[in-house]
Amino acid sequence: MKEKIIVLGSSGNIGMYFIDYLMGHLDLDKYEIIATGRRPEYPFEFYKGKYVQLDILNKEDFSKLPTEGVKAVVDFAGVLPAYLADDDPQIYVDVNVSGTLNILEYCRKVKAERIIYTQTWAVLNGYLKDKKPLRSDVPVKPIRTGDHAIYTATKMAAAELIRDYHAMYGIKDFIFRLPNIYMYSPDTHYYVDGKPVLISYRYIIQKAMKGEDIELWGNPDLGKDVVYVKDLCQMIFKAMFTDIEEGTYNAGTGIKTSMREQIEGMIKVFSPKDKPSKIIECPDKKDCDDFVMDIENIKKDLGYEPEYTYIKYLEDYKKEMERNRFIKKG
Repeated sequence: MKEKIIVLGSSGNIGMYFIDYLMGHLDLDKYEIIATGRRPEYPFEFYKGKYVQLDILNKEDFSKLPTEGVKAVVDFAGVLPAYLADDDPQIYVDVNVSGTLNILEYCRKVKAERIIYTQTWAVLNGYLKDKKPLRSDVPVKPIRTGDHAIYTATKMAAAELIRDYHAMYGIKDFIFRLPNIYMYSPDTHYYVDGKPVLISYRYIIQKAMKGEDIELWGNPDLGKDVVYVKDLCQMIFKAMFTDIEEGTYNAGTGIKTSMREQIEGMIKVFSPKDKPSKIIECPDKKDCDDFVMDIENIKKDLGYEPEYTYIKYLEDYKKEMERNRFIKKG
């Protein structure tokens, strides 16, 4: 009998890339992929494997899933402010807490070997002012205000439930703290305080493609850890097969890419060679968040090494944009 890899939230932006990664890296003679989501069918043409329509708030839906041989449950299901026009705190509690509890109860009942969960890096945002690499082994220190406050609280609660189920029932658990994960997808906007906003790096890429001037805001030497979705997929894949019992990890590269380097890279990869965009420095405008992730424990525990440099990520993004595989059916 093949062991089962169950992917919850499989048609979300990260989920679709992970399904694609599994198809290319998993031994399909030994393992079966089971994609799940609330849609009646999987919305992307590239995946022809098994799909189960499932709402994590409906306990009875879990009866559609396997009852034995579950190697891993990979949980991308959840709600976050970027995709909510109506920022209702109850939705976060229902989906991120109650939904996670339903998932854990399924794992307990079928004796799933492990669960892998994606959390927000906002649990560490209180450390940003220290200007040091964000570590994975420090107490959480979230910011308690703004549109991410309640969302972050519910993701912390979900992580605590997962750790409890590990302690009580021996379900291996691996929790990944995610900053913004960069990728090409059909979605060009997200919500900030309930209002749709064009994703900033998508906007800059569009300007670069047209050879238009690009503003560089604030201190150009500030920057962030730019994590490509395919490196995140590598991390999660490795967590499915490690022999260790549990881990909490920062998704990252361990390298800070400055805003100047980010924009210069986009111009290099996307601008017409005969009409490259010009950078217009705007030091009086808002600075970006300045951070880099400490990834030493994920390198040690899982043998993870980032595959994508910043430029390599942009080049692959461009290929995915041209392939345009992630257009939803219907």
